[in-house]
Amino acid sequence: MIQRMLTVGGFTLLSRVTGFARDIILAAVLGAGPVADAFFVALRLPNHFRAIFAEGAFNAAFVPAYARIREQGGAQRAGIFADRIFTLLLASQVVLLAVALVFTPAVIEVLAPGLVNDPSRYGLAVELTRITFPYLLLITLVTLYGGILNALQKFAAAAAAPILLNIALVMALTLAAFFPTAGHAAAWGVLLAGVLEFALVAGAAKRAGALPVFRWPQLDTDVRQFFRALGPATVGSAGVQLALFADTIIASFLPAGALSALYYADRINQLPIGVIGIAAGTVILPEMSRRLAAGDTVGASHAQNRAVEFTLLLSIPCVAAFFIVPDLIMRALFVRGAFTVADATAAGLTLSAYAFGLLPFVLIRSSVATFFARGDTATPVKAALIAAAVNIAFKFLLMGPLAQVGLALATSIGAWINLALVVWFGIRAGHIQIDARLRESAIKLAAAGGVLALVLWLCAAPVARFVKGWRGIDDIAALALLAAIGGTVYGGIVLALFGRRWLATFRSRSG
Repeated sequence: MIQRMLTVGGFTLLSRVTGFARDIILAAVLGAGPVADAFFVALRLPNHFRAIFAEGAFNAAFVPAYARIREQGGAQRAGIFADRIFTLLLASQVVLLAVALVFTPAVIEVLAPGLVNDPSRYGLAVELTRITFPYLLLITLVTLYGGILNALQKFAAAAAAPILLNIALVMALTLAAFFPTAGHAAAWGVLLAGVLEFALVAGAAKRAGALPVFRWPQLDTDVRQFFRALGPATVGSAGVQLALFADTIIASFLPAGALSALYYADRINQLPIGVIGIAAGTVILPEMSRRLAAGDTVGASHAQNRAVEFTLLLSIPCVAAFFIVPDLIMRALFVRGAFTVADATAAGLTLSAYAFGLLPFVLIRSSVATFFARGDTATPVKAALIAAAVNIAFKFLLMGPLAQVGLALATSIGAWINLALVVWFGIRAGHIQIDARLRESAIKLAAAGGVLALVLWLCAAPVARFVKGWRGIDDIAALALLAAIGGTVYGGIVLALFGRRWLATFRSRSG
């Protein structure tokens, strides 16, 4: 299982690395001004709908159902189920796309109302959204094919697909001079990426002999059970995305650059969330679904505990870095071209607020897997909706004094509420059983993270003095040195506290 997590995490890391290259170019070409704000609104809208209808709700309902049907009824029955869901999904997305393209101005007015009073940003946001929105239809099908492949224990293609988004955007931005604005170039790059991702994952599904085809839908037992799970999952995903919509709505009233600061800070925050948290959740969901379908509840619980343990091991250093040197991270990665030191400072403060909620962000996917694997999508919805309400309330409380930093901090508060409720519900239902090894490991890893944070804080100033005068690369060199120091310190502490045998257990259970 750990090996499969590393496979997904490795491709996700490559995606994030190419994503940083993409964002560096975005920052240099777009900066953090009106064109950038319009493009990020255009990018966020299809992504919000994707998270509600595709990656969030759909995966939560489809992957366990497909794994269960295949385990208990065989490949043919699972294929018929996938065909019927594919037909329904495609039809619904075509209708949604048509409605969105017709009513794009109204959608922008609702979801980014602050742009209405800024004609240049509003008009551009409408135009760019009409270019990017078809990406939703393509990426929804990518999610379906990826869910099938994940249930078949084939994770590489779906994990690699996001890399194509970064490549397509970089290619488009290098040709920005041929478009009306750099925002137009980026928007067309997003649409091209959807086509490429679809081709990659559909090809992998075809090679696996599991590519869905059109089949007249029938509301048989499997399809009805899927929709019973999909309904609550959609409500839960909508609640989470409602909080993110609130970010876009509120930030549109803030001064120009607030949306961009949120975007760049979130991009850094998404690195551990994607490489660690989503990778763990992607692997643990079909793993637990398969074990529970076979009646192995002890094995399912053990797999979940080890996934959480591995997630903590890798994510705690990121928390320390984001708290201690957020400004340095943003300067080293993005200050060039149109992206200024002031922009980096604003994004750095936002990143430190996101860091407060990084642990629940990376742990939530592994935590809710125990419910989704049992076909229970309703319980996580309760936690998600309560957390979303708290999140939105804090956004309105904090936006005045803290601007976009307050929005990020509210998101972090909501993440802690969500995780706490999920764990509480899970323990109460007997679905989450935290074993002694995980409790002991969490304490030791927290101690290691505290020492790492102290070392980074003590070394930051001396390292900055050491690289002073390295014109053009001083921030990059300082970040690299601190990363080397921090990695050595954290690795040494973990080895001293746990020993080689503990680390070896992850390799021994990687099959």
